[in-house]
Amino acid sequence: MTENGQDGLAGAEGTEFHIELTERFAAHNYHPLPVVLAEGDGAWVTDVDGNRYLDCLAGYSALNFGHSNPRLVARAQAQVAKLTLTSRAFFNDQLGPFAEALCQLTGKEMILPMNSGAEAVETALKVSRKWGYEVKGVPEDHANIIVMEGNFHGRTTTIVSFSDDKVAHDNYGPYTPGFRTVRYGDIDALRAAVDDHTVAVLLEPIQGEGGVVIPPEGYLRDVRALCTQENVLMVADEIQSGLGRTGKTFACDFEDVVPDVYILGKALGGGLMPVSAIAADHDVLSVITPGTHGSTFGGNPLAAAIGHEVCLMLLEGDFQERAARLGDQLAAGLESMVGQGLRAVRVRGLWAGLDVEPGGPSGRELCKALSLKGILAKDTHGMTIRLAPPICITEDEVDLLVATIRDVLAEANAS
Repeated sequence: MTENGQDGLAGAEGTEFHIELTERFAAHNYHPLPVVLAEGDGAWVTDVDGNRYLDCLAGYSALNFGHSNPRLVARAQAQVAKLTLTSRAFFNDQLGPFAEALCQLTGKEMILPMNSGAEAVETALKVSRKWGYEVKGVPEDHANIIVMEGNFHGRTTTIVSFSDDKVAHDNYGPYTPGFRTVRYGDIDALRAAVDDHTVAVLLEPIQGEGGVVIPPEGYLRDVRALCTQENVLMVADEIQSGLGRTGKTFACDFEDVVPDVYILGKALGGGLMPVSAIAADHDVLSVITPGTHGSTFGGNPLAAAIGHEVCLMLLEGDFQERAARLGDQLAAGLESMVGQGLRAVRVRGLWAGLDVEPGGPSGRELCKALSLKGILAKDTHGMTIRLAPPICITEDEVDLLVATIRDVLAEANAS
């Protein structure tokens, strides 16, 4: 026992202890802010030293429903006590209800459950290629998939093969062939890239890692029309943008667009565990047959129970309405700061990208300053701050967020 009565290393030691321990024994594949979190409740988290923060990242939208959501925790606890894993060698009593609910939410006929978001993206790529060969009739090994500049779909070997982020991409070759990159939001560039061997267009309806980049109005409708015309699958990566974050169930809903394949993850697990899936109609997913794709943990009873409850919550519609309403409040507050430390602001629901004016503090420096005032946010690409608070955030907490950002910018401008 340690002096404070705790067993082992993970006692009541403070921030410096835990950072040093993590940096010593865990690979340095992230560059986190120097905050060590220990508890979470709703939109708030508490660090090991007892400091409270308003969480305005929400696990990159994995925590749309807040930390320790009582409804999700209760569902998870009940299932943990019964059955957590069977593998797909057997049926379980949770997967069917989850699949039915997710089909109802997406309007699709089938799902294929996985675990991480990157796994779901890989699944969509495999399905697209297999569909191209077996349904569209593309000659073997000639399929191509069109992707977007500035994309982020994960960090597997195949996915980084078509990433233009040098940090994520470089020194992992040889790279997977079969991908063409076009400018995001440019329908003419996309049209020029499609040929008879194109099997899919993979895009984020809003580019999250890129800084909450929203494409021009009508772009998604044009992509949908082009894919239909050319017999190409439209594959929408809604891992960050979907499941209520933007004020609608899916970001594609803003243009009344239904893709051929939805890729879902993050919030599908309610912030409790990794749950992902792709959703499509039978004529697409029927190309998957026994042995052609799988996952030991994909569709496990615990994940399915949590995912089912998430679907039921979203089918009620309250979270989408709340994100839209509070998103308007957030947008009004942030847009008033353009020219006062912010160069541009992009907001869709409770999701925002703030471009910092050049010549001042970087995005990371401002995020550090925000953390000292009790707000947690994350920078991307140096001069952009991303905001994605849990949808359970209150009006007063949105006001607190806006006021704190205003204070930090004012202090930066005065220095």
